[in-house]
Amino acid sequence: MPETTALPTRRDEGWRYADVDALARLGAAALDQWRDVKIADGDTWRETLVVGSDEPELHRIRLTVGAGARAELFATNTGHDFTRLEVEVTLGEGAHFEFGGVTIGGGDAIREFVTTTVHGAPNGTSNQTVRSVHWGTGTGNFLGEIKVARDAQKTDAAQDFKGLLLEAGASANAVPQLEIFADDVKCAHGATVGQLDEAARFYMAARGLSPELAQRLLVQAFLGDAFVELNDEHTRADLLNAALKALEGATL
Repeated sequence: MPETTALPTRRDEGWRYADVDALARLGAAALDQWRDVKIADGDTWRETLVVGSDEPELHRIRLTVGAGARAELFATNTGHDFTRLEVEVTLGEGAHFEFGGVTIGGGDAIREFVTTTVHGAPNGTSNQTVRSVHWGTGTGNFLGEIKVARDAQKTDAAQDFKGLLLEAGASANAVPQLEIFADDVKCAHGATVGQLDEAARFYMAARGLSPELAQRLLVQAFLGDAFVELNDEHTRADLLNAALKALEGATL
């Protein structure tokens, strides 16, 4: 049987915005390559990633977060081809998951984050902040699913997505999903997509800033929200600079 028959299609909810041609180039075997991380009770785990290249990429991480533990994942996605970071998280009692992500770029590439957060025990918390900046016909996707088990009372979970489109042909998609079986929880999500604030850009130009510098500063301020919970200033700057480097090549 051909390998491609095992690949997902856009009919699959979790892949409906994906680049299925790029998936075919990756091959079905890539779907089985998960990295499993177990975080012991009370521990703190943090990882920062810059993903994306000239070839399709698929990164898949499974996190099991013990009672009272904390998992933090921050990522910048600047791929010139289809680039997907997928995270599955299972939270123990009183555990926390923090995710901050940026997708940025032009061309015709699809860049996406896909998260599934399972609150399986009481008093768990999670917070996810994604910012997306695209131009050309580039696309930024965020598919975020939160599942709250029946016994996971006092869960507090939030997702926040904002997209910034620098050209008319670009797009940004947010697909928040909530599956809640407990009755004493707080779960919230928000999603907005817009353009640069022209009034702010005019204000900056009137004070002598070039259009390129004004755009960079506005984009930098927009992206900064994704990494505000990262308390390592040097690492935060590295992630932000990786995103802004992608903006340098844009002709807008």
